[in-house]
Amino acid sequence: MTDRHSAREALALATAGAVFTELHVPERESEPDGPLDWQGYGAARDRAALRTGETESVVCGRASVGGTAAVLVAFEFGYLGGSLGERTGDRLEAAYTYAREHRLPVVSLVATGGSRMQEGMLALTQLQRVARQSALTREAGLVQVAVLRDPTTGGGWATLGAGADVILALPGAQVGFAGSRVRPPDADPAAYTAEAQLASGAVDAVVRPEDLSGTLALYLALLTAPTAEPAPPPPSPGPPAGLPATGWDAVLRARSPERPRAEAYLSTYFSRRAPIRGDRCGGTDDGMLCGFGEHAGRTVAYAAQCGTATRPAGYRTAARLIRLADRLGIPVLTLVDTPGAANDADAERQGAGAAIADVFAAVAGARVPLTTVVVGEGGSGGALALAAPGNTWAAPDSYFSVIAPELAAAILKRPADRVRATADQLRVRPQDLVALGVVRGVTGPGATAPPPPG
Repeated sequence: MTDRHSAREALALATAGAVFTELHVPERESEPDGPLDWQGYGAARDRAALRTGETESVVCGRASVGGTAAVLVAFEFGYLGGSLGERTGDRLEAAYTYAREHRLPVVSLVATGGSRMQEGMLALTQLQRVARQSALTREAGLVQVAVLRDPTTGGGWATLGAGADVILALPGAQVGFAGSRVRPPDADPAAYTAEAQLASGAVDAVVRPEDLSGTLALYLALLTAPTAEPAPPPPSPGPPAGLPATGWDAVLRARSPERPRAEAYLSTYFSRRAPIRGDRCGGTDDGMLCGFGEHAGRTVAYAAQCGTATRPAGYRTAARLIRLADRLGIPVLTLVDTPGAANDADAERQGAGAAIADVFAAVAGARVPLTTVVVGEGGSGGALALAAPGNTWAAPDSYFSVIAPELAAAILKRPADRVRATADQLRVRPQDLVALGVVRGVTGPGATAPPPPG
């Protein structure tokens, strides 16, 4: 278990001690023991207030995080376990309304055990209020960032936490829908941690307390900077190279371990980056890098394949990234580099077809400009799903094909010695793709077409 910070301590960590202006929300009138007349409830609230110095389980207000103004919501776990009751709902609704009125992002510093038992179903329905406010804020094009503290369980996790656009967590925090007192007795406690949620794709990053302010400042700066300008295609970070003479040459160059990979492109293109990780439904794919970065002073979202067969979780993460960027008005850069979508039995069970279809839909429906560079292998629909229609470019050491030449030959029942000829017939070279109108041009210095044969 990680150290538990009070609401005020969490606010200080998040803002690096910046001035916090609390929102004052009128308290609703109720019976001393609450709406259910739960005996002893009023006395419990009084003790919680005396112990914590707070009058409710959440503190809401406005502050600057690294220069970006934001609405912050901080839970006080010492006040009845950070539980959500009617007055908690009042404060959260007021905070979200203020954020929309002033066009501010929302940062939730969550530490809660869930709904308040002493208010019964009236407490549980506060989750609907929170979900509604979150949806309205999402529709307004404002970003929501959650920081999961210890513990983040129950309805607080299932609304403010898991419903955020970006989810950060403190090391060792207990995170899960089921709290420690309601789990099956044989449940593995390691599954209910920030680190486990990161591994399963439910959290974008685990951040040390001392790094929280800087990390939040980076995400907020990048995610609150919309622009209508498309991302320029990045040139190859490798040495200048001419174009391949044959289709098979193009394939070999794209498969070479010496050519630049996605990480090299991203490192030279962006001055700083903030990652987005996981598909939010149990999976991650290290072969798909997603996030937001700063290029020439502007924010650009990126989804980059790393040369491996892309897993369903990778496609779902990319789709999530594209839709988030579209909602925030941020242009998208995709880097295509895959021999194709993963097609093993596990990939099929994980919904490969639906995941690829989701990326096609996200790209087709995007209102922000998309730019694509094929930086290596462009294998079939698993590569095309990430390609921007009308704004795709090719690196000199890349190829794009309906399917890998070896597989095309197998489908056509050709012998192995016809693979090279098949690659030529498929016209997979960058210059072929330009001539076919599939890509706009070839990127990078020194990308010149070879002389015609003969």
